[in-house]
Amino acid sequence: MIQIIASDMDGTLLNDEMVISDFNAAAIKEAQAKGVHFIVSTGRAYAEVKPLLDKVDLTCPLITINGAQTFTAAGKLLNTVALPDQLARKICLKLKKKGLYFELVTSTGVYSDNKASRIANFAELLTRVNPDTPYKLAVTLASARLELMNINYIDDYFTLIDDPHMPILKIVAFSQEGRPVLDPIRAELSANPALKVTSSSDSNIEINHINAQKGVALQAFADSLNIPMDNVMAIGDNNNDVSMLEVAGVSYAMGNGSTEVKRIAKRLAKKNTDNGVGHAIKEVLAEN
Repeated sequence: MIQIIASDMDGTLLNDEMVISDFNAAAIKEAQAKGVHFIVSTGRAYAEVKPLLDKVDLTCPLITINGAQTFTAAGKLLNTVALPDQLARKICLKLKKKGLYFELVTSTGVYSDNKASRIANFAELLTRVNPDTPYKLAVTLASARLELMNINYIDDYFTLIDDPHMPILKIVAFSQEGRPVLDPIRAELSANPALKVTSSSDSNIEINHINAQKGVALQAFADSLNIPMDNVMAIGDNNNDVSMLEVAGVSYAMGNGSTEVKRIAKRLAKKNTDNGVGHAIKEVLAEN
């Protein structure tokens, strides 16, 4: 019997318009009404997630920044796993040396040192999620959405790292050339046992502390409710979802998911553009 449902957001719960569909929202509310705990588990920060949930009147706990922070449904912070400042500095120096654009994710939101690059990367995400969207239109849409995503612009990342009140929770590096550029850097960083390097698309790598993983956070959430992992369902589409798919008793890969995720997951859901999360939820509710 499924007692917890954990869902990724980008490429999973969100559709091609980067919103939660009415169908998915209704399925989540149906599960909650039947006593099933629903939790979002995402690479996004809290400030990026909350407006998307509010838009469809959803309230639930959140695992954010790939497991670096966990929040109650009321928005109370339960846990934080940050990168040590010295390590964050070394990573930033390495990425700058490689000539990559990257962003820092903190407890107060996402920080960028290049607005044009930020817009270009978000536009690339929009065109990848919805290939029918012309790039110029995607740039316009990306520009309009920046304020909703709580993006902060800063001239010097190292000033941020040196601030003792600003823990660095995740570093995200981008390349529109994709894996040929990012895979060697990912391998180099992954050699450090203090780091967990994942990705939410072929065009980025997401660098967290080794203990900031979706699977670790989901396990802790289930333990807090005394619910065995056999009674937990997880659904996702990409590399940063693997840890939670591996620990969940019931795991779904999205129809649009990566080859690795489809290999690891026990079940296959419909695509995110076909309300895959909602249909998977209805499936397990029927089995309950």
